[in-house]
Amino acid sequence: MGMLYNHVADQLQTLIHEGVYREGERLPGVRVLSRQFSVSVSTILQAHQTLEGRGYLEARERSGYFVRLPRLDTPEPTMELTRAEPVPATAREMALELCSDERTQTVPLAAAIPHSDFLPVRQIQQATLWAARPGTEVLDYAFPGKAEFRRQIAQRMNGLGCLCTAEDVLTTNGAQEAMILGLRSVTSPGDIVAIESPSFPGILQALEVVGLQVIEIPSHPTDGLSLEGLQLALEQWPVRACIVVTNHSNPMGAKLSDERKQALVSLLDAAGAPLIEDDIYGDLYFGDQRPKPAKAFDRTGNVIYCSSFSKTISPGLRLGWMLPGRHYPQAKQQKYFSNLATASLPQLAVSRFLEQGGYERYLRVARQQYRDAVERMRVAVGHAFPEGTAVSRPQGGFVLWVQLPGNVSGTRLYHKALDEGINIAPGRMFSISDKYENYLRLNAANPWSERVEFAVRRLGAIANELLADS
Repeated sequence: MGMLYNHVADQLQTLIHEGVYREGERLPGVRVLSRQFSVSVSTILQAHQTLEGRGYLEARERSGYFVRLPRLDTPEPTMELTRAEPVPATAREMALELCSDERTQTVPLAAAIPHSDFLPVRQIQQATLWAARPGTEVLDYAFPGKAEFRRQIAQRMNGLGCLCTAEDVLTTNGAQEAMILGLRSVTSPGDIVAIESPSFPGILQALEVVGLQVIEIPSHPTDGLSLEGLQLALEQWPVRACIVVTNHSNPMGAKLSDERKQALVSLLDAAGAPLIEDDIYGDLYFGDQRPKPAKAFDRTGNVIYCSSFSKTISPGLRLGWMLPGRHYPQAKQQKYFSNLATASLPQLAVSRFLEQGGYERYLRVARQQYRDAVERMRVAVGHAFPEGTAVSRPQGGFVLWVQLPGNVSGTRLYHKALDEGINIAPGRMFSISDKYENYLRLNAANPWSERVEFAVRRLGAIANELLADS
């Protein structure tokens, strides 16, 4: 069914592009289209909702669906090319404020957390009940992880081109802990670590926890980390490690090509600096094929691969893993010193979900939901925000990186929006050097509703007010 309504939506979109249905015209009724495409009325309605999300249709009460062409000229944000020097890592307290604010009645467009409607809640409930049945070992310390879970992860990683066994997998409390364990395994306080800029605030927090210095490397909104910028940093500074979100980065949604991933691995290998790879969004791709991790090009064990199920299955399970490569003994020791083990019950429940094929079935539907949600939000921003606004075009994940025109401050927009019950993530959160003042990040992983639509329109109106005042 999911594939069918997408197929119908794609065909209708083609007809709109070819001028069969023009802007402002009413589409034929659902029953007419149902006969025309030889599908059910519910499939046509789902196709309409999909096209509405992409910005090609507008629903008018008691009148039907009307064609509208989305603003496709919205440019992408630019890549900041300022030179950087190592500075101590400091994670903005604003990130903690956002976590607190998300629990209030605000419209949650800030934190990169999917709404429960996007998650396999019922399936995980069933798998958890199965895992907690009498006779299962859920009360023991599972160090370095439950065998069943590590085996399922090893199977998935081998399918992505990362040759490994269950013994190469270390279970963690989310990807955040995996990154901290990786950093502690290969650096000492005061060392310099290269990161992409803008960077996920959780990475900045991990670097601060370990007491490291940071050098920010420019990143392109589509192509990701500048390898030329990284090369210059490696030549100029004693860089001890590099952290990169290789697939659908947060906040920009950038993805390194296979060629660039291979070059990144080779570059860092030659420099003797481990790559700590965060691949938490890799499963949420919009294209035909799951992008490979950089770990798939690792031949020396220099890549420390980190991921979790926080963006796909549940953020509350706190279940992640890492493939530390040749740094496994140090990472295992750091895990033991840190908190000994990750809870057994979530590992057993997710193992069951994976083994039964439920995860892949869920992902096939979820990827389309996220793609539609991102496109719907992108179109809404294009319509509501001032002329000159630039919006990222991610090919996976569920966040949008928005560059505001002129001197519009993302921080001022954040405070004014919060006063009206709308929560966004201002651009300054994604750097340690006060960059990205005229940027913001939006979380698109919310069911589209009048409340969310109004929030986006209101954000655009505030941005227009700030632009007029500047």
